[in-house]
Amino acid sequence: MNGPGRHPLYAAIADTPDADGQAGDIQWNFEKFLLDRDGSVAARFRPGTEPEDPAVTAAIEKLL
Repeated sequence: MNGPGRHPLYAAIADTPDADGQAGDIQWNFEKFLLDRDGSVAARFRPGTEPEDPAVTAAIEKLL
């Protein structure tokens, strides 16, 4: 996911900032990226964010 041989998909989504404005390397397997209907990254959630977190739910509902 990180490093010089990273797949272009991971390189593209790693540039997306999280809610705190921080972009960069993917921190761990459980980092979450929400894509919109066009395949663009709509939101990024760090590994410590639970899938049921209100911020995740709100971001999903906003895209529906």
